[in-house]
Amino acid sequence: MIGDLQPATMIPLGETKQGPDARFVGTIKEQIEDFIVEEIPAYEPMGGDGEHLFLWVEKRDLSAEQLMQHFSRTLRLRREDIGMAGLKDKKGITRQYISVPKLVSPSVPELNNEQVTILKSMVHRNKLKTGHLLGNRFDILIRTSDPDAPAKAERVAQMIRDFGVPNYYGEQRFGKDNETLILGYRLLTGDANVKEIPFERRRFLLRLALSSVQSDLFNRILLERLQSDELHRVLDGDVMQKLDSGGVFTDDNTELLQRRFETREIVMTGPMYGPKMFQPKSAVLEKEQALLDRMQIKRELFQEYRVTPGTRRALLMYPGELEIEPQPAGIRVRFSLPSGSYATIVLAEFAKQIDA
Repeated sequence: MIGDLQPATMIPLGETKQGPDARFVGTIKEQIEDFIVEEIPAYEPMGGDGEHLFLWVEKRDLSAEQLMQHFSRTLRLRREDIGMAGLKDKKGITRQYISVPKLVSPSVPELNNEQVTILKSMVHRNKLKTGHLLGNRFDILIRTSDPDAPAKAERVAQMIRDFGVPNYYGEQRFGKDNETLILGYRLLTGDANVKEIPFERRRFLLRLALSSVQSDLFNRILLERLQSDELHRVLDGDVMQKLDSGGVFTDDNTELLQRRFETREIVMTGPMYGPKMFQPKSAVLEKEQALLDRMQIKRELFQEYRVTPGTRRALLMYPGELEIEPQPAGIRVRFSLPSGSYATIVLAEFAKQIDA
């Protein structure tokens, strides 16, 4: 059964709130300029003293791995000397900060080529670390021949402003042909042993595989709540997250929590299973344990492998600065997302078929 496992089907919120007729057939990433992403840094480097150089980099049609190779080779640096807050899509134009040791400053101009442009640089005290970003801004052209696309898109945009978007993990979390997900499930059900993974790749693949299972289980809880019309209703035992600080808590007063949710102060969360995950209570605890039972997951193995501590993830995301602009080739959609949320999930609300 595990070998045939497919990730949870991700249903757009619009199919329950707006209806599928509000969407249209469209494609993305037909041309490089159709997909533009700009990182929102956790802080702007202020310059002055420091041993690190922050570079504001624009890349075109280049993967994160290829960019890292280019920096390492050109600046003659070890990969661990290069700091990057987040990985960006290959096909498109992306802008982000990358940090390097200040001592390589004379060689920085050599980084510029047809695919890489250094837009600015600043000295900073600290190396840039993974996760040091608030989110990303997207500017995306959805190509479509539907003449009603702008009106449909505006209706969907208003639905998103009113209700948010299910905060699914994107399919890229599960690996090619779901290989990463299947490995993770086999490990957590006891059908595979960690020693089957080649030693030199063991820690990396183990973390990737178990994170993939965490993501799929989260998506399944999210899908259950969407289908049962509980995605916008606080349940008894829900773990809530403060939208301003990210802190999580529980409270028995569900009526008060519901009011705070409706004013966008807090949001319900779903499980990223692991030994340090903040546990829900009552009905929600039962739901989350029932999912593990159905999937035949041995909870104690999350503890044994020690690479997935566990956390909570918001069930809904609220894209910021959402704008729709009609274009001769279709519509341009602009919005921002917090770190860890997927633009493709937002785009799926607009288009019946997103062909990247």
